[in-house]
Amino acid sequence: MLFPGAVVRDAAVDAWLAARPGALGRLARRWFTAMRACGADVRELLHDGHPTACVGEAAFGYVNVFTAHVNVGFFKGAELPDPAGLLQGTGKAMRHVKLRPGEAVDEAALQALIVAAHADLRRRTGAP
Repeated sequence: MLFPGAVVRDAAVDAWLAARPGALGRLARRWFTAMRACGADVRELLHDGHPTACVGEAAFGYVNVFTAHVNVGFFKGAELPDPAGLLQGTGKAMRHVKLRPGEAVDEAALQALIVAAHADLRRRTGAP
């Protein structure tokens, strides 16, 4: 998916993240911050009402807060290596990791998925 409106730092994304209180908000902020930290080519915007991270204008990941969990999602997640088995979903391309407050997650494996999703989109788009 391409989003020509993606920018280096979107005030609407910051407002969205700030408006999510408690443990769910902390999870969303933590993992979207990890996406932002992938490189200088990361851009962002709100897409379908939630923060989306892009390589340039090509989306690679998102976070979304639900009533009892947070999804950390990947637009090409079905093609990512997932040795820890974190990814969920059955769609043709998208996958997500479901996080719940108080439940352990393999943080290193989730970080590796984020890095891999970013690197995959860099390769796909020919980003330097």
